[in-house]
Amino acid sequence: MTENDLKYLRAAIDVARRAREHGNHPFGALLVDENGDVILQAENTVLTERDCTGHAETNLVRQASQKFAPETLARCTLYTSTEPCPMCAGAIYWSNVRRVIFALSAQSFYAFIGNTANQALPSCRTILGHGGIEVIGPAIEEEAKNVHEGFWK
Repeated sequence: MTENDLKYLRAAIDVARRAREHGNHPFGALLVDENGDVILQAENTVLTERDCTGHAETNLVRQASQKFAPETLARCTLYTSTEPCPMCAGAIYWSNVRRVIFALSAQSFYAFIGNTANQALPSCRTILGHGGIEVIGPAIEEEAKNVHEGFWK
């Protein structure tokens, strides 16, 4: 984990904060190319779009796959405020993004919000590992929890 990785994770948390301000669940993601440029960012839109698949990572991958070739995506890193759920991990897998870094683990997130049933969901590593995708995280979990404070109660 580099200082740049931490910078991009904090930026993903800022996108999650914006999602919350826009009336959505507080999740955010961004895509960074091999030069360190943020080329896309996406927030959760589940509530405002009335779309249960409107998770930040899935929104990001949908945009990225329309805009960039698979070869370009293979050289990118997806940063996300919280570990991707199984649906988002599947979308990332098919997108050809080869590196994922997340701030807050799913286990810690579900424990924090008191949702013990979803703690049994598989880790994103279970899905992404089949494609040889590098997964790094969790990191800066306490910072990542702040955006969720008071939202889920």
